[in-house]
Amino acid sequence: MTQLTTKSSLILGLCLLLGPATLGYYVQQSAVKFKEYERVVTVKGLSEREVAADTVIWPIQFTLADNDLPSLFTTLDLQTQQVMQFLARQGISADAVSLSSPAVIDKKAQQYGGDSPVELRYLATQSLTVYSPNVELVRQAISQIGELGKEGIVFNAANYNSQIEYLFSGLNEIKPEMVEEATLQARQVAEKFAKDSQSTLGKIKRATQGQFSISDRDNNTPHIKKVRVVSTIEYFLSD
Repeated sequence: MTQLTTKSSLILGLCLLLGPATLGYYVQQSAVKFKEYERVVTVKGLSEREVAADTVIWPIQFTLADNDLPSLFTTLDLQTQQVMQFLARQGISADAVSLSSPAVIDKKAQQYGGDSPVELRYLATQSLTVYSPNVELVRQAISQIGELGKEGIVFNAANYNSQIEYLFSGLNEIKPEMVEEATLQARQVAEKFAKDSQSTLGKIKRATQGQFSISDRDNNTPHIKKVRVVSTIEYFLSD
C-alpha cells in the first residue's frame, strides 16, 4: 500500500512538472502560427487626373484720382459703365457680374499723412467681380482687357485681391473611379511584393483613403487642375 502511494505521488509530481512545460509549448506554437498569420505588407496606390476648371472668378479693380469729389464719382460711374459695356461685348452677361461699393480715400484726412502737399486729394477704387462657369469665354475676355487701358482706365492687376481664381467642382463625379484606380494600383504593387518574397497575398487587413487634393497643373495654366488621391492598403501575407 505504501509503495502504491509512493508511485502515485511520483506520477502526480511528474505531471505537475510536465504540465506547464507542455502548456508552454502549445502556447508558443500558437503564438508562432499567429505571428505567421500576422505577416502583412503595406502599399500605396496613386490616382491622378488632369481636369479643366469649370468655374472662374475674375476680380476687376481700377482706380482713379481727383481733387474734386463730385467729379471723381462722375468719372467713376463713367468708367464702371465702360467696363460693363466691354464685358457685354465679350459675351459676359450682367448677371455674371457683381459690383461693389467704391472705396474712396481722402489723403488730407489721413492721420499719418504729414504736412507734405498732395497733388490729387481723393483716390477711389472700384471693384467688379465676374463669376462664371464659362471659363473659356472669360479667359478670352481677360486677354482683351487691355482695350480699356487705351480708354484711360487704370487697373490694379498686381493687387492680391485682383488675382483670378479657377475652380473645379466636379470632384464627386470622378471620385469613385479614382479610388478604384488607386486601389487597383496598390494591389498590383502588393502582388509584386508577394511574388518576389515567395508569399501569397491574402485579404485586406486595413485600408485608408487619403484626402483628395486639387492644385494647379503649373503656374502658367491655372485653369487646368490636377486632382490627386493616395490610398494606403495593408494586406495579409502567407507562405
